[in-house]
Amino acid sequence: MSRPLLRASGIDVRFGGVHALRDVTVSVGPGEICGLIGPNGAGKTTLFDVVSGIRRPDAGTVEYDGTDITRRSPVWRARHGVRRTFQRQQLFGQLTVADNLVVAQDRRGGARSEARRRRERAAAVLHDCGLDALADSYAGALPVGQARMVELARALADPPRVLLLDEPASGTTAEERRKLAAVIRRTAEEENCAVLLVEHDVAFVMELCSRVVVLDLGRVLAEGAAAEVRADPAVREAYLGAGPGSAEGDPPDR
Repeated sequence: MSRPLLRASGIDVRFGGVHALRDVTVSVGPGEICGLIGPNGAGKTTLFDVVSGIRRPDAGTVEYDGTDITRRSPVWRARHGVRRTFQRQQLFGQLTVADNLVVAQDRRGGARSEARRRRERAAAVLHDCGLDALADSYAGALPVGQARMVELARALADPPRVLLLDEPASGTTAEERRKLAAVIRRTAEEENCAVLLVEHDVAFVMELCSRVVVLDLGRVLAEGAAAEVRADPAVREAYLGAGPGSAEGDPPDR
């Protein structure tokens, strides 16, 4: 892999007496799709919060294209190309699908030309995601699968350099997962975007990701090619099989 576009090194996070992340290091290169899996309570969403700037780690650093951004705000990161979706959908329900993509774009230029540019970009992304027919629908009225795709489209409204996807396939059908995977793969390949993907659907991760990192109890349990990780006995015990899950007292959905 070339120099990582995103690297989180030695990340430690505590919630009171709970050690949510312990010396976790994860990196993603340009054009790579890296999966992050593990049982509930493993620390996946906490790591996403650190990488996206929502939570500052107790120890460790986050680097973006070789620059330390550990103390940079979520807004700064988003404006510089680090975009994220959330485990719990965050669409603006009272806005149309198109308007959700319009407001997600950073402002450039004068008012009139800016409005036209935003509308044109929103239309182009909706088309690429197969969402043209939903442009004027209210986001709050969409079923889960369509809402997941709209949330992905909103993250792509300004072309990302790093894309953080938190459970993008949750609640979707097999056909919707296929379409999501196609858009994610195309974004990584055509935009040379680094994608870090958290997902409980192991089959989805193994098919889509070239490399997989497994967290368990806040530590990196395994890392490598998808087939190697899936065959790892420790991974099968902790996550893919009937082994132990999250630690008692871990924060929910972390």
